[in-house]
Amino acid sequence: MHRKLVLSTVVLVLAVVVIAGWVEVMHGLSARDNPTGVEKFVALMVRKMAMPTQAKNLKNPSTATPELMTEARRHFADHCATCHGNDGSGNTSIGRNLYPKAPDMRLPATQNLTDGELYYIIHNGIRLTGMPAWGEANKKDADEDTWQLVLFIRHLPRLTPAEEKDMELSNPKSTMEHDEEMQEEEFLKGGNPSAMNGHH
Repeated sequence: MHRKLVLSTVVLVLAVVVIAGWVEVMHGLSARDNPTGVEKFVALMVRKMAMPTQAKNLKNPSTATPELMTEARRHFADHCATCHGNDGSGNTSIGRNLYPKAPDMRLPATQNLTDGELYYIIHNGIRLTGMPAWGEANKKDADEDTWQLVLFIRHLPRLTPAEEKDMELSNPKSTMEHDEEMQEEEFLKGGNPSAMNGHH
């Protein structure tokens, strides 16, 4: 009886894998689509199984002081907002085009994770997604910056317009934006006004 149950389970799993594979082949490898229900289910199960219990139960050693939250907010703007947006919505040109898409971190799927789970994901990244590992591989001590980011992620559902505006100053700038700023500074210091128009 037990042997039949195991065999049936194996056959069922193989059938699901074959069907999922067939759907992928028919659908192609485009990153434009949203992951299928099967992919979402498998990804969540794998993430759950891959999360060490000790990581899940970690407690955040950082306390949300105004100074720390300002630092964490600006760190997020500089390192995370390119994919996740300043507001954590994931509604950026990169975030929308990842596969799977960058999550809206204001929603329960992220907010219901433990502090330890958020820390582990930021520190170690998630394979087969666009989420990189931000923590140092050999660092055994607690990563203070990552714990501060966890506090900020908890704050995302209550982010104010003023805080979001402040984050814009810390967002990474393109080469063109950087050059424009340098030209403006040069102009304000009494440099060549024609530089503002790109003339030499």
